[in-house]
Amino acid sequence: MTKFFDNIDSKNKYKLLRSFKADTHNFKENEDITNIVFERNVIALLVSGSVNLIRNNENGNDFVLDKIEENNIISDVIYTINKDDYYLITTEETEIVTMNYSDVINYRGKNKYYPILIRNMFDIINSKAKLFNERINIMARRGIRNKLLAFFEIQFKKNNSRNIYLPFTFTEMADYLGVDRSAMTREMKLLKDEGFIKTTGKRITLLYK
Repeated sequence: MTKFFDNIDSKNKYKLLRSFKADTHNFKENEDITNIVFERNVIALLVSGSVNLIRNNENGNDFVLDKIEENNIISDVIYTINKDDYYLITTEETEIVTMNYSDVINYRGKNKYYPILIRNMFDIINSKAKLFNERINIMARRGIRNKLLAFFEIQFKKNNSRNIYLPFTFTEMADYLGVDRSAMTREMKLLKDEGFIKTTGKRITLLYK
């Protein structure tokens, strides 16, 4: 996956950050960073750690909309959301660099690496859009089994392997699929009993492929 400063050396990286008036923020696990990251017109670069984007639905239940890993961008430019309904929580010690979107886009300096940075930024945004489209495809399926099979199919095509290594916990997977964890666990057991899959920790082997 493309990183924000791919193909940019450290010297020019810090030159660009100074030009963008970037600020560095360090957080502990389980800190709410919504008001810092979702300020108007701010781009936040997740340098290290991870963050959950959570929606609080009408029933008052939390729903993890996105798990954001390092080298990703967080911004209201990407997530068109209402801060009253969504919030961001760190899941471990996390470092974030914030920049003003206008300063980045309207940069008029002479740094030859600036076009590379802009290309990297839009590559990241494009990758994020593809991931959201994948999730929409899964969420549109009816029934937990169909959601699971759609998820497995996407992972199979990505890795060209019957062995899928889950990038998150089963609780996070249930959130990702938008289903109840207990119901998902029961459906996974049925898929195992019926010979569709085999599980070993976070590895799932697709026996029907």
